[in-house]
Amino acid sequence: MTESKRLERGQVAVLIPALNESLRIREVVEGALAQCPHVIVVDDGSTDGTSECIADLPVTVLRHDERKGKGQSLRDGFREARRRGFKGVLTMDGDGQHSASDLPRLLEAANRHPGCIVIGARLRKRASQPTYRRLANEFGDWGIAWGTGYQIADSQSGQRFYPAEVMALDDIPGEDFVFEAQIVISAARTLGTRCISVPIESRYRCAGGDEQFRASHFRPLRDLYRITSHIVLQALRYGRLVAVYRSIQAHPPIIDDPSGEFGDPPVPSEIRKTA
Repeated sequence: MTESKRLERGQVAVLIPALNESLRIREVVEGALAQCPHVIVVDDGSTDGTSECIADLPVTVLRHDERKGKGQSLRDGFREARRRGFKGVLTMDGDGQHSASDLPRLLEAANRHPGCIVIGARLRKRASQPTYRRLANEFGDWGIAWGTGYQIADSQSGQRFYPAEVMALDDIPGEDFVFEAQIVISAARTLGTRCISVPIESRYRCAGGDEQFRASHFRPLRDLYRITSHIVLQALRYGRLVAVYRSIQAHPPIIDDPSGEFGDPPVPSEIRKTA
């Protein structure tokens, strides 16, 4: 990407969907503001005073009168970001599981791979990730590959960069966590968009640890069933199963890691789905 087209932090917004996040939301938002001057919080009908916790901070707060789900929170945040002319959004959860210090790394990866969705993949300190969550994530990665035609490292992570053309996609079906899977699939099929993974740390509540996190809204059995059944129906309707399988095998996850710990140092490129 040429210097004139580089995305700078003032050209993007940090988007934080929030549902009953009073425990950590102020810390999360302050961390985001330290990395980016533009922060959009979508309060999805919280009943614990989430919005009040950040009322004095220089952020845009959109509030749902009642819970509408993470999918609608992202849609509304995308719409606000597009209205304000941002060229992309960096998303992170409001529960403190994601570190705002990783956001510049996602933006740099977006500059190295223009037009791609960038995912903060929880590859570092994976031992702290509960086994059932790790297995659920791997199963989700397998399922979503059948929708995209390529493999993704940690397709379930909510810390991402979405370019403007992906935010502009209309009529993305699915609610809650299904939406996050579907937008990756729709971008792959409609725009030829590829996902790039950037290694980040796994952050979970650990026995004896100081950090406190609220109970996750993600329910592995329930939500993976919803995601998988949604994708399987799409894959069957889409057809070309043999061709999709071959494409999956031919396109392993792309990991952008300058340290070389999880792959070769990245080079600037524009990567498109070739299936």
